[in-house]
Amino acid sequence: MAEVRSDSGGKQRVLFLCTHNSARSQMAEGLLRHLAGDRFEAHSAGTEATRVRPLAIRAMQELGVDISAHESKTLERYLDQPFDKVITVCDQANEACPVFFGARERLHWSFPDPSRATGTEDEQLAVYRTVRDAIRERIERELLGAAPSPTRA
Repeated sequence: MAEVRSDSGGKQRVLFLCTHNSARSQMAEGLLRHLAGDRFEAHSAGTEATRVRPLAIRAMQELGVDISAHESKTLERYLDQPFDKVITVCDQANEACPVFFGARERLHWSFPDPSRATGTEDEQLAVYRTVRDAIRERIERELLGAAPSPTRA
């Protein structure tokens, strides 16, 4: 297990990176905070800033996680900060950020981009749910060391 940073109140600092910081990284930040905010300090950023997608907000609300006040941020604000883990959650960010000097550990979790979903709003929301659930499972398995729990909608 990674050493806990003393400068973050004993919590491990985790930064989730994605291209636009609009869905996957935002959902990951919200989920980690919700599931283990007592042990982790979660952040997210993108190689570009845009906006948090409304369907990502809705998918998270279904789990009782409110990310509606989150804002899309670029990774520049975090470049001089130390992190226990920096996790890219999309392939483009993984390619754009091969090295993050403030990270003790660099991981890549590839998830499909839900913002590319087509169809009705309900069909698009279903894609966001699938990605959200996959992110949750990965967080539970790899960061929390727990068996994934069933999704509670």
